[in-house]
Amino acid sequence: MSTPLKIDFVSDVSCPWCIIGLRGLTEALDQLGPEVQAEIHFQPFELNPDMPAEGQNITEHITEKYGSTAEQSQANRAMIRDRGAEVGFAFRTDGQSRIYNTFDAHRLLHWAGLEGLQYNLKEALFKAYFTDQQNPSDHGTLATIADSVGLDRLRAEEVLSSNEYAAEVREQEQLWVSRGVSSVPTIVFNDQYAVSGGQPVEAFVDAIRQIIREAKG
Repeated sequence: MSTPLKIDFVSDVSCPWCIIGLRGLTEALDQLGPEVQAEIHFQPFELNPDMPAEGQNITEHITEKYGSTAEQSQANRAMIRDRGAEVGFAFRTDGQSRIYNTFDAHRLLHWAGLEGLQYNLKEALFKAYFTDQQNPSDHGTLATIADSVGLDRLRAEEVLSSNEYAAEVREQEQLWVSRGVSSVPTIVFNDQYAVSGGQPVEAFVDAIRQIIREAKG
């Protein structure tokens, strides 16, 4: 019998480990097949909530935030590119890439969840930012991405030009921080088991099988 699995995937669209973790998770779910009946909900987390609209150069930002040198930043990007390739995702960021504010992307994701297209939009946002070097804070870009996954472009523009879903997103962000989430991705299963980071497929398979065993008592 299939075990129901509620998955809260707390993440940011500008977090490379989040797409690596998401690909690892979905591959694990594919491997588990009928053992689980999973439902993924994307929850908002902003790595850089104070980032201005024009964004910031990625190397400059990483140096300021973590004290990394340009060489360390480049080596880290190379490692992320390799991990991405392993899960079928192309990272094309380089030393000239920029970090942007992602709050409006999270508002759009909240709306997409109500429309049943949240997963599609999340994947498209990751690709737009990391593969196509697009700006996930630009309203025109966001509306085009929404349209590309089957969401209504005019409605997307309406959401973006207002403060719609801002309160809901902030409330969710505060909720997950209050539950102890301080880094992403954090993947919470059935409101009680958490896995952090861009884990490989096997780690997710093992964790989910453990949850299934405990659920069956």
